[in-house]
Amino acid sequence: MNDASVLIHVDGDHLATAAGTPVRLRGVGLGGWMNMENFITGHASTEELQRAALRRILGEEATHAFFERFLDVFFTDADAALLAGLGMNCVRVPFHYRYFEDDQRPMELKKEGFALLDRVVDTCARHGLYTVLDLHAAPGFHNQRWHSDNPTHRSFFWTHRHFQDRVVHLWEALAERYRDNPWVAGYNPLNEPADSEGRSIGPFYARLHAAIRAVDPHHVIFLDGNRHATDFQVFGDPWPNTVYTVHDYALAGFADSGEYPGPSRGHHVDRAFLEDRFLTRAAYMRSTGTPIWVGEFGPVYSGDEQRDASRYRVLADQLGIYDAYGAGWSLWTYKDIGLQGLVHPPADAPYVRRISPVLKKKARLGVDVWGGTDEGVRHLLEPIERTVAEEFPAFDPPPFGARQWIHVLVRHILLAEPMVDDYARCFVGLDADGMRALADCFALERCAVRTPLADVLREHL
Repeated sequence: MNDASVLIHVDGDHLATAAGTPVRLRGVGLGGWMNMENFITGHASTEELQRAALRRILGEEATHAFFERFLDVFFTDADAALLAGLGMNCVRVPFHYRYFEDDQRPMELKKEGFALLDRVVDTCARHGLYTVLDLHAAPGFHNQRWHSDNPTHRSFFWTHRHFQDRVVHLWEALAERYRDNPWVAGYNPLNEPADSEGRSIGPFYARLHAAIRAVDPHHVIFLDGNRHATDFQVFGDPWPNTVYTVHDYALAGFADSGEYPGPSRGHHVDRAFLEDRFLTRAAYMRSTGTPIWVGEFGPVYSGDEQRDASRYRVLADQLGIYDAYGAGWSLWTYKDIGLQGLVHPPADAPYVRRISPVLKKKARLGVDVWGGTDEGVRHLLEPIERTVAEEFPAFDPPPFGARQWIHVLVRHILLAEPMVDDYARCFVGLDADGMRALADCFALERCAVRTPLADVLREHL
């Protein structure tokens, strides 16, 4: 399992093993496991607020039992075998800093987080799958969204040296632990950073890159661009053995998109549009002759056969574009409750049935900014959007402008935060054993494979 010949490195515009064999990393992201997201597991708002609500309503024992079993069953040898059987060779593993460090004891690293990572790395290696280690939630919130477990719309990471010090310290420890593991493809130090001013990310990346290299000179470092891995202006000449990672979500793949090809968010989106957008985002890699790796992409699915057929066409076109340019990729995401995942519990699974009232309420109020629509709350949003446009016509907050700023504040914070108790109350009356039984719904043998999605992926592996 520790055959050094499989260790990969950057070789010009592609990756290769130590033996010289070219490698194109293609696989999935393991979203929702060591970093939970609301649309993946069905809760509202952020992971930390969800956990607090469960402890408050169910108590510590039942809450701990659920998460402990969830971590055990969400990804096992059976899941790795499924991915390898499709022809994939990589799993990107997102994780939350709180598995490694408590805010009340900064810099004191916990063995439990390393044990969880060891387990997934070893599981993947047994099936010939590389892993990319991805810090998805950093202390101080390195972007403004829920997926960094940020309960606000502000990112404090870039203005507080203390938070940056803790991330450097954690990555030094991770590099020390995995420096001799050839099945770790490399380190993805920050998922989708969003430095609003753009002044801190460059110096921080230089510091972090040097710190990792002082410990581990051999593994690839995967650096996401600014503005959620879409903006690469921060980088000058490429660093050795470094991949610059783009995320490439397509306009035609969102929940509020129409037919494809067709109009989406003010654009006519077809394959040529997707290719142009990809080439724009990957321009830095192409100009520097470095490998292209799409760290995240993928449509969302509605359950409507016609609409989902359109989404599969979007996916197929994106994969065809990546094939044409030799780009590796990591589909978001492997397993969820049915929005994007390759695998999901069926609609009649006990866990899904338990939370169904919350899922309906979330859909009605549009609180999941990712994967939801604003149709049910336009009466709230329209006057706010109109007032901001009229009173502050030049207002263009990073990373994605005034409209997204408003939607995060109203849908993800104002309406979602009170809903964490709604989610927790779905489990009232269950003891530790009952919560373990619900977590078991995420075991592969109890899940369904989204066959049309698997078929599309298989054609490009």
